[in-house]
Amino acid sequence: MTHRLNTNKQFMVGNGILAFAIIIVVAIFSYMAMRGAWQKQAEKNYHETYEITLTKGFIGSSVSMYVNDSLLLNQTITQEPVSVEVVRFADYSAVMIVDNDTEVISTFNLSEQGGKYAFVKDEDGIKQLGQ
Repeated sequence: MTHRLNTNKQFMVGNGILAFAIIIVVAIFSYMAMRGAWQKQAEKNYHETYEITLTKGFIGSSVSMYVNDSLLLNQTITQEPVSVEVVRFADYSAVMIVDNDTEVISTFNLSEQGGKYAFVKDEDGIKQLGQ
């Protein structure tokens, strides 16, 4: 008994076409998602600068200074004042000064307009001087 229509062959061809269509749809949506991500990654350039100065009380202390999560300074201070200048690289910034001897962290917000910041260290900790 012979069959004029080979149903198994038709079924396999249909499955192949469906699989090919699914792969094309996934590729199209992946491309659209990546294109949107590439367009969002346009880097912002900031022109503001921060000048951070350790003015008084830091001699002999081991200090680490971070802006956001970037290490700017990690050394034992031998002379004062120590000044670090950094260009703004994020929408919101904060400076963290870590006294490595006592592991005390002092955090200070930075202005969006940039500026000069001076810090002193005394027996109460690290403090920011007025601008």
